[in-house]
Amino acid sequence: MTQTILGGGGTIGILLAKELTAYTDKIRIVSRNPKKVNPTDELVACDLLSQKEVEKAVEGSAVVYLTVGLEYKAKVWQRDWPTIMRNTIEACKAANARLVFFDNIYMYSPHHLNMMDEQTPIDPVSQKGKVRAEIARTLMEKVKAGELEATIARSADFYGPGVGKNGMLRQMVVENLAKGKKANWMGKLDCKHSFTYTVDAAKATALLGNSDKAYGEVWHLPTAKNPPTGQEWIDMYARAMGREGKVQVAGKFMVKTMGIFMSIMREMVEMYYQYDRDYVFNSDKIEKAFGIRPTSYGDGVLEVVREISV
Repeated sequence: MTQTILGGGGTIGILLAKELTAYTDKIRIVSRNPKKVNPTDELVACDLLSQKEVEKAVEGSAVVYLTVGLEYKAKVWQRDWPTIMRNTIEACKAANARLVFFDNIYMYSPHHLNMMDEQTPIDPVSQKGKVRAEIARTLMEKVKAGELEATIARSADFYGPGVGKNGMLRQMVVENLAKGKKANWMGKLDCKHSFTYTVDAAKATALLGNSDKAYGEVWHLPTAKNPPTGQEWIDMYARAMGREGKVQVAGKFMVKTMGIFMSIMREMVEMYYQYDRDYVFNSDKIEKAFGIRPTSYGDGVLEVVREISV
């Protein structure tokens, strides 16, 4: 039973390939420049913007995972995401394959970020959030119409093994502290902020893809309860590194100013609202349905520090 990962070269795609070995020995990695994660992986080079190439990449698959990460620019998302979702849906229909879409929470109303669950109102205020709402709606409309079997695996911001230096928490906090610099934090230090541990996200995504009861629904991926505040995140990393938890807070004006020189900060301006209020992600549904326990924040932080120390 071939299981195919579209976007297999990203953080989640790589970890997912490792987790899928518990279910199949036929794993297909699809990206522009695919690389093996497991010795027996099948590699397929593909431009996800080409319907013919996607159909060829998906052919013969039983389950397809869409985990692609596009360049973090609203214009790129607006241009490419609808096409990628449409191509993926049509390819899965042609192959009679199930689809698991790895999603984020950008489409949720900014007024309901404290204790987000699968019923949180969808009312995006950012351009990137509007794109995510559109493609998720497109997918679930096809599911409701009976055109394919699919499920959405939704994650909070994530941290953990495999997250490169461009990850927000990694870039602003971990890398700076490791260099003996002040950590940077965007928004308010006293607001809680959930992060999903990457290994938990990949493990649960593989589980959903191989569970009949998971299809036709949205699932929040397992994420530890009682998230730390910004200051507590910084303090945890500082302790784990034996550093002093000094911090520089970037208000919205500073983020805009930094955006003049840093493209990632320019794109973060519209997402600033996620850091000026409590951002608490609830995953009770998947935890109860599958008996999953998320990795604690303390254990996750220690693993990240171990990884960067190697």
